[in-house]
Order: sequence, then structure tokens, then C-alpha cells
Amino acid sequence: MVQATGEERAVHLAREAVELVDAGHREAASRNLREALSIASDNPEVKAAFLKIQQEEEIGHPLLGLCRRYTTRKDDSIGKEAAAYLRTDGLKPPENVALESLKLLLAEPAHALTETQDEIISGLVRQSASVRQYFSTQLQVSVTTFFDEIYDRGDGAAVCLDTVVLDPSVWPSEGTRTHCEDELFQLFLAKLMESGHDLDGRSLKGITRLLAVDAERLQKFFDDEGFEVILTSLDYRLPLELRSQATLATAKYLEVSKDAGAKKFSTLISAMIAKGRLDDLIIAFSAVAAVFPVAPSAAAGVFLSDEFMNALTPLATREAKRRKVEVSMLELLNAACVNRPSREAISKNFSEWLSHTLTNGSDEGSELAAVVLAKIRASEPTKPEENGKIQEEDTVSELVERFKGLMSESKVENISHAIEGLAYSSVKPFVKEQLTKDPTFTRDLVAVLKKHTRDSSLLYGGLMTIVNLTKFLPNLSDEQKKMGQLKDYADASTGKATAKAGPDPLDQDDVVLARCGVVIDAGVMPLLVECGRLAMPAVHDLTAKIILALARVQKSRGALAQQGAVKLLLSLTIPKQGSPTIASETIHNASHALARILISVDPSHVFPSSGFPQVTTAVRPLLSLLSSPEPATFSVDQPRDLLPVFESLLALTNLASYPHDGSPAELTVREGWFAVEDLLLSSNPRVQRAACELVCNLMTCESGIVKFADGSKRAAQRLHILLALTDADDFPTRRAAGGAIAMLTEYDAAVAAVLDRPRGVDLLLGLCQEDDDALVHRGVASVRNLTLASSGDIGTRAKAAVHAAGGIDILTACLKKTKNPAVLQAGVEALKPLVADQQ
Repeated sequence: MVQATGEERAVHLAREAVELVDAGHREAASRNLREALSIASDNPEVKAAFLKIQQEEEIGHPLLGLCRRYTTRKDDSIGKEAAAYLRTDGLKPPENVALESLKLLLAEPAHALTETQDEIISGLVRQSASVRQYFSTQLQVSVTTFFDEIYDRGDGAAVCLDTVVLDPSVWPSEGTRTHCEDELFQLFLAKLMESGHDLDGRSLKGITRLLAVDAERLQKFFDDEGFEVILTSLDYRLPLELRSQATLATAKYLEVSKDAGAKKFSTLISAMIAKGRLDDLIIAFSAVAAVFPVAPSAAAGVFLSDEFMNALTPLATREAKRRKVEVSMLELLNAACVNRPSREAISKNFSEWLSHTLTNGSDEGSELAAVVLAKIRASEPTKPEENGKIQEEDTVSELVERFKGLMSESKVENISHAIEGLAYSSVKPFVKEQLTKDPTFTRDLVAVLKKHTRDSSLLYGGLMTIVNLTKFLPNLSDEQKKMGQLKDYADASTGKATAKAGPDPLDQDDVVLARCGVVIDAGVMPLLVECGRLAMPAVHDLTAKIILALARVQKSRGALAQQGAVKLLLSLTIPKQGSPTIASETIHNASHALARILISVDPSHVFPSSGFPQVTTAVRPLLSLLSSPEPATFSVDQPRDLLPVFESLLALTNLASYPHDGSPAELTVREGWFAVEDLLLSSNPRVQRAACELVCNLMTCESGIVKFADGSKRAAQRLHILLALTDADDFPTRRAAGGAIAMLTEYDAAVAAVLDRPRGVDLLLGLCQEDDDALVHRGVASVRNLTLASSGDIGTRAKAAVHAAGGIDILTACLKKTKNPAVLQAGVEALKPLVADQQ
């Protein structure tokens, strides 16, 4: 009875809902229908009401209503509402609504609607599979007809043609898809040749997108006329967006076409040059300048040709009528500096003109001339004049002051020129000093880069300048230093020497450390933390190099850690899911920088007992520094740089003393033991010492003790190595080895290993006779562990061995000599069992 009453109510509510929809009260109808469905969703009449109302809602869907009013009233504000609907998350329209909305727009001529139609069409293609399928169907009927219908509706709508033709899911076969793609590509090319640049690169965007995916196949449609129109779009006078698209298209074509494309490029540029008109020269110079960064060999082949040089050189005069080509020439020379032979040609043929333009050119020309001069001066070897002054130093210093002045300007172009010039000039040691002696400059540089972190080119140039300011000379082995001296001597004897032998005094470690201090004081660390959040691998590489250099300043390591250096470095060593792959050099430098900082800071200040980052996350990057890089290509004159190994061992030693769940000591033993064990036998005394100190700290965890005291033959061999190190020449090594053995001999297996070594007991008693209290304490504690060993066979053997080695006399003498309470207590405890056996 209850069920029947409930179902009757559901039917009643459903009928009311239908009536309310008919009356236009949709919200009340939806409310009634939801209640009816919750009571009797299987009732046929309730189901019928639901389907009827759903159909009515789709017909009266908000998006469809907006598109209908937009197309009839031509009201842009209504169109903007429709576009906003399609941008709103969770408001995806039903497929039939999306398709009907598209048809409403396409029923009107493109010129009859506002520009907002472009955004609506783009949103519909993005949201609806049915709309994409409709595009595909229409393209199959006639690519040309549908292209003409869509192209004039806007950039986004034209891009949708690419989106659909590159989506295999909406095509009946791959052959049909590629046929339409070919036709679409040719239509974009034809449109570019027809309309030039009237539509702000709309056709270029279509060409570039298709080439990015399918250049290998589409290159066959690049005839001379088609390629030429793309090259004309590289004209520096055109908008940046247009030039960027043309550059991408050119780069992709040259990449897949190889020698044939380079030849075609050369032929077309030669034809432009041959015309001799200034406009053609400007386009030719702009095109070659744009190609230099993406295909330097192809660009250099054109630039260095006699034909090109013969056309370029006469323009480098002081004639006022040549001012029209000044900027395009300078842009070309600036880009050509990326190639060494081209740079040398510029230095030889255009230095005088550049110097003249620096002081007499237009504002933009003068700034570009300064950048080009900075690049060629930076690459020239330093040449001392007869009077001892460094040639060109004054000129470069003037350029640097000019760049510093441009840093304060508001125009991004001026700042970019300044940063680019500084990046090249700052390779010179005297420029590094010039810049860091001006603390205002370093603060301004950091502030500018913070403001322009989204400008990848400017940011890279600024960070490159900081890399130069903080760069230390490479660590050279004795063999490398000798080889360098021999080379300098050989050059001097043959007259090849061009500079003073040996490194510049301004690049010595103490000078660079001072420069690093200036950079730290300028507040660079917050900038680097911001750079770490960017998805820019090249910026991450420079960031790691800078922090590695800054971490050489020991007194600043705590401040760097406090400002976020450790978290940043960990993020640079552990790639996040979905982020760009981190280069091995970046990981190595970041791990090394992490090691340097963790040598000097209390782990508890960096790694909270609960929270992020966890102390164990630092272990793996540090362990990676202990293994030889792959492939290892070391030789007598190019040995392995052991500084990262040494500093990693010190950092791991510091972490191993940190009590924490998921102990870093346990993780070090589990994942890095074999590397640590090998380094105990290193021929480098400092590395051996650091490895021994780490092993001593690893004895605080169970895994570390097991390596020496599990009773196996291999464990005994390891203990014998430690015993040998108690007799090493290096005092800290002896101390660390003694400390490890003092802890290990609390276990019978380790005591047995000591007894099995012929001089094991003698070595421990030798520590008892040292002059240093720290060594004596370790020796006495180890002997005490032997004499207090278990009462079984091992204990008997241990007491007998100590007794036979003169242990009573040595310990007695030790107790008379020391005033250290810890040594006295351990000594008395060691003597008691020995004296008791005598009685």
C-alpha cells in the first residue's frame, strides 16, 4: 500500500514537471522531476517525463539560446557570454547542442558576425567530438569549400582545421586524412602568398602546426615560391608573433630537407641580394639572421659566401642613405656571432663600422652595435700591448657601462640588449670585477630578472652573466698543471704565446669567492628559487651551476639553506612526473651543491622531524656523486675530479649523525655501501679519510654494524681494513678508524676478526700509546671490549692475546699518563679481567 502511494505521487510529480516545462518554469520542473525519480525511477510514466524534459532542455539549452540570439541580433556581448560558457569547467554542452550551435554560426557569413565567433568555434571544436567529426565530414566533401568557410572567421577557427586534420580518430582512414592534410597545407600556402601579412600570420600558424607534426611528408609542397613567401615573413619590421611563426616553419623545413633545403635557402637569398633594392636586402638580412640560431651551418654558408659579403660590405659605410638597412644589418651581425667563422669575419670586416655606429647610429642601432662589439671582443684572445696595457680593455669597459645604463630603462628591448651584451662581456675577468665592484648593479640585475622570469631569453642571458661572475677555475690535478706549463713553454718558444702564462689573477679562488659574496648579498637566492619553479631545463642547468659556485662560500651556506637552496636543489635532482627530463650535468651540479651546503649546516635546521623535505631524500643525490660517471673516460692527464666525491662523503657523514625515522645512515648502507667501501682504499688521502669518517658514523645503525660483525669472511676482511687504517699516516683517518672499531668490538664476531689478524691486538694497543687523548680513548675502549668479551672461547682468546701483547703494562702506563676521566674509567675496566686472570 505504501509502495503504491509512493509511485502514484511520483507519477503526479512527473506530470506536473511536464506542465511546468510547457509553462516555461524550468527550475520548478527540474525540482519535481528529481523528486519523482528518487521515488520511482523505473516507472514508465516517470521515465517518459524525464526523456521529454531532457529533450526540451537540450532544445532550450543555454548555449544554444545564446548562439541563436548572437547570430540573429549580431550582439557581441551575447557572443562573449557563449564563449565564456565554453571556457567554464564542468559546463560541457551535449553533443547535439554543440553541433547545432556550430551550424547556427556557420549559417551566417563570416563578415556578418563579430570576432567573438572565432572564440566560440574554437571552444566548440575543443569541447565536442561531434563538432570535430562535422569538420572532418565537410573537409572530405571539399577541403577548399570548407577552408573558405572557416578561414575568415578567425585565427582560432583556422587552427581548428589543423586540429581536426591531425586527429586520426575522426577520419575513416589514414589515406583520407593525409589527402585532406595535403590539400589543407597547400591552401594555407596559397593563402599566405595571396594575402601576405594582412591576417597577422593566420596562414603561417596553420603551416607551422602542420609542419611541426608532419614536415617529412609535407616538404614536397615547398617550391621556391612557397618558401620565398615564408622567408619574406622573417622581415624584422613585421610583428614578433608573425616572425616567430615564420622562424618555426623555416626551421622545421630546413631540418627535414637537409642539404636540398639549405641549397634552396641559399638560392633564394642570392636572388634577393641580386635585386639590389634596399627592401630586398632588408628581407634577405632578416631571413639569414632568423636562420642563424636554428640552422647555423646553413646560415653561415650564405653569410660567408663571396656574393653575400660583396653585397654587405659596401653598406658598412658612413653614408646617411644607408641608414634604412642599419638595423637589419646589425640584427644579422648579432645573430651571426653564434658561428665562429662568421664572428671572425665580422671582427675583420665590420669592427670599424660597428664602432662608428656605436657613437653615431640611431638609438636602436647604437644598442645593437654595442652588443655585437661585446660578442666579438669577448671571443678575441687578450693581447698585451707594448706598454703593458690590455688591448681593447677600455673599449669593453665602456660597452659594459653602456649596458649597465640600459638596465634601468623601461623598454624590454633595451633591457634585452643590455643583458645579452653583459652575458658576453662578463666572460672577461676584468669585466667581472667591474660589475661586482658596483653592488648597485648586482642588485639591479637580480631585480630585473625577477621581473622578467617569463622572458626565457632575457632570463637565460641574465643567469649566464651571474654564472660568469661566480665561475671558478677548474680543479686541475698535478699532471694537468704540468701539462699546462709545458704547453705554455712550447707556445712561448714558437712565438705563439698571445697572453701571459697562467690564469688571470682576477680568476683566482679568493677573488671569485668575494664576487660570490657580492652576488649572495644582492639577494640572488630568492630569484633562483623562482627559477626552479619554471619548466625550463636550460634555466635549471644555470641555476645549479650558480648555487654550486655560491656554496663555496662557507659562511653563507647556512643562509643559502635558510633561503630555500636545499629544497630547490633536491627538486633539481629528482625529476617530477610530467616535468621535462633533467640533464645529467644539471643533476650532478645540483647534487654537488647540495653536498657542499649539507657539510656545514645542522640537518635538523633543514630537515624538520616531520614535514618536507625528509632527510632521506638527500641521501640518493649524494650517493650518486660517489660512483664514477658513465662512461668513465679518465686518463693520466685527465683524471677524475674527486672534489665532488670528497664533499659528498662529508655531507653523508653529517647526515648519518642525524637521528630520524627512516635513518639516513641505514639508507646510505643499503644503497651506497659498495661505493663507500671502495673509497676506504682510495689512493687519495683526503677521500680515504672522509670515507673512514663516514664508516665510523655508519656504525650507529644496525646495517652498518652487520657489514663488519656478522661473522662472515667478508665482514672480517672489512674489519681488517679498518685495523690497518688505525696505523695510517693521516691523524683524522686513524681517529675515525679507531672510533669505528671501538663500537664494533662490542660484538663477538668483530672481536674474533681482530684476533684473527696477526697484528690486530698490537694495533689497538698502539692506539693506547698515542699522545692524543682522542686516539688513546678509542684504543683503550677497544681493548676493554676485548677483555670483557663473552666468557666463551672468544673471551678466553681475547684476554690471552691482550696479555701476551703486554697489555697490562701498556694499560697501566696509559692510566698513569692520562687525566681524562673517560680514559681512566675504560682503562680500569680493561685491566680488571687481566689482573683477575693473573690471580
